[in-house]
Amino acid sequence: MKEAVEKIVNALVDDKEAVEITEEAGDRATVIKMRVAATDMGRIIGREGRTIKAIRSLLFAAGQKHGKRFVLDIIE
Repeated sequence: MKEAVEKIVNALVDDKEAVEITEEAGDRATVIKMRVAATDMGRIIGREGRTIKAIRSLLFAAGQKHGKRFVLDIIE
């Protein structure tokens, strides 16, 4: 899932070198932590949080298909 999130985020941001995505597998959920440049933060969050909500919805649907739970966190 890390690769899928990375492709989506790289398509949205201007500064692709500043994108850092890590994946931590836990007992109940896999946490995907994302860090982008401060100038691209607004693009990732989107108007009223719609963009990040859409990415999280995709992760939820993929998690349902694989029987896992994915959580996406944005780190400033």
